[in-house]
Amino acid sequence: MLVDKVYLVGFMCSGKSTVAASLANRLGWQVHDIDTLVEKREGMSIPEIFSQRGELYFRSVERDILSEVVAFRDAVVATGGGTYVDDANRQSIDKDGVSIWLDVSLKQVTARLPDNGHRPLAGDLSKMEQLFYSRQTAYRRAKLHLEAESGSADELSEQIFDWLQKRG
Repeated sequence: MLVDKVYLVGFMCSGKSTVAASLANRLGWQVHDIDTLVEKREGMSIPEIFSQRGELYFRSVERDILSEVVAFRDAVVATGGGTYVDDANRQSIDKDGVSIWLDVSLKQVTARLPDNGHRPLAGDLSKMEQLFYSRQTAYRRAKLHLEAESGSADELSEQIFDWLQKRG
């Protein structure tokens, strides 16, 4: 296989973290979750970062974490929902590995949203809907578009594995 890094991109609640763990297990690779790494570095949850320091600060830390993750090989990376939307991040991701869009409908996102307030950009459903549609253009630039509306994480990771095998 020629690829040694996979980045999963897509909107919040699209299954990036779950599929990343399954795919990394299937490939025998490491898994890295950008949101988890941000929380670990900052010592607080993403909602706390947003409320105490703001989204711009969060995006700055997210960019720093991404630049560190680039050094890893044989890895699957679950990006944050906004990571791939940033032009510099998207260029870095596409230069470093292969990007795969886990595409789910807004209806599915809404059904998967937890009620615990852990998603700061989901507080206002009207704004979240605008955000969802505004990010579609960036996600479409991913190398693989994978319909992730249904199917288990293992089924989706198997589809990705098969696609990677066909690439060489």
